[in-house]
Amino acid sequence: MNGRTSERGASRPTTQIFCASTLYGAVTLAAALDSGRFGPARRRILLVTNNAAVPETTPALDEAEGFARLRGRFDEVLSWNETISPLHPAGWTPRASDLPLLQRHLRRIWALGDDRVELALESLQVTPALAIAQLLPDAPITVYADGLMSYGPTRNKIDPLIGGRVGRLLHLDLVPGLAPLLLAEFGAVAEAVPTEAFLRCVEELAGPDPEAARGAAPEAPEPAPEAPEPAPEDGPAAAGGAGPEGPVLLLGQYLAALDLLSVAEEEELHLRMVRGAVARGHRRLVFKPHPTAPDARSRALVREAEALGAELTVEDRPVLAEVLYRSLRPALVVGCFSTALLTAHTFYGLPVARVGTRALLERLTPYQNSNRVPLTVVDTVVPPLDEDGGGAGVGTEQLNDLVAAVGFAMQPKIRPELREAAVRHLSGPLAAHTRHHFTRRRLTVLGLPGGLPLPRHPKVRRLARRALRLRKALKR
Repeated sequence: MNGRTSERGASRPTTQIFCASTLYGAVTLAAALDSGRFGPARRRILLVTNNAAVPETTPALDEAEGFARLRGRFDEVLSWNETISPLHPAGWTPRASDLPLLQRHLRRIWALGDDRVELALESLQVTPALAIAQLLPDAPITVYADGLMSYGPTRNKIDPLIGGRVGRLLHLDLVPGLAPLLLAEFGAVAEAVPTEAFLRCVEELAGPDPEAARGAAPEAPEPAPEAPEPAPEDGPAAAGGAGPEGPVLLLGQYLAALDLLSVAEEEELHLRMVRGAVARGHRRLVFKPHPTAPDARSRALVREAEALGAELTVEDRPVLAEVLYRSLRPALVVGCFSTALLTAHTFYGLPVARVGTRALLERLTPYQNSNRVPLTVVDTVVPPLDEDGGGAGVGTEQLNDLVAAVGFAMQPKIRPELREAAVRHLSGPLAAHTRHHFTRRRLTVLGLPGGLPLPRHPKVRRLARRALRLRKALKR
């Protein structure tokens, strides 16, 4: 199948099951396969999950433009939604008493027989990945992370019977030199998917290069920088020859759907992107909304751009931002804390700018919210669109300590060994510049530098904690 040879010396044939919920994830898997990150197998299945609130009205990734060009990596494409219909992938977990029956049922309907199964999953700590891992209990697991959350700690405690099966964490090297924290408590080895393989898959997904179609040879992307230094505000980018004549690409994230912002606050965030880009002298803007965001919000941006003497168009095709980097050659990419900001900067050499990270860091609750590390990384690595919110330059070692400190403050019970790095950072010279990544209450409770000193007597400590809670309630 697909020209692959069967395993030699194995007592049973191997079936590999790759689970993906986004086109970005499918591209990451294709790049991992192309670069030999998975061994040979008799059969390879792409298991598509559609986690949209209403999957019936939202196309799955295998219906997306360009997916057919990636299809050849897999022998079959199956739907998890169809497998468990009418249940929703994000809300169903098998009951323990039903597991033996469902495990046999799954092997039968997917024709797995007695094959040895290997799993590649995303977001193992939540459904549907957790449910799939439970239904194939003997399968070794590779977790792949296609975004900035790979740099943060595991968001909650995972059953050791499942976490202990994870041997690897495949991730894109979005911030060179920064070590992922995800699933390290189980000894999972972080392994980067080669950038070159990812770029080739994006090119394949996008189709013929527009410059090549006009007879021009496309430029090769520059190697990723060794340290995550802020990108320059102006100047041509390497991959695809993006120059100052290109438009500004504005990235929408639909943060209101995650309850991180209200609808009005999110609209204002996007309007700040428009105003900031125009203030820098740009007059051509392209807005890429989140696929599930309402159209009305995009129309407000068009009106704002017109009032400022600029032209804004809305890219309403469900394509990856990386595809637009090739076709638009943007002069600048602006977003809040989208992973696409880092692929633009690190993979394509494009100038990038952030908007709104400081405000989100202040209001993000609870502290262990899994969006905190992506926000921390973007806030530290990417320069602000305006002059407010800038900070001191952070090198690779300091960035690792900062992320470790935030990771420990988020999950001190899951990653207690990060305490030393947290103390080192919070006692170091950059602590004042990164203070906004921590809350005083969190530092106090964990006994970290920067927190309030607590008396040793238990009764006094209880009173102090009660005062901290009251103070926080009064600030709301």
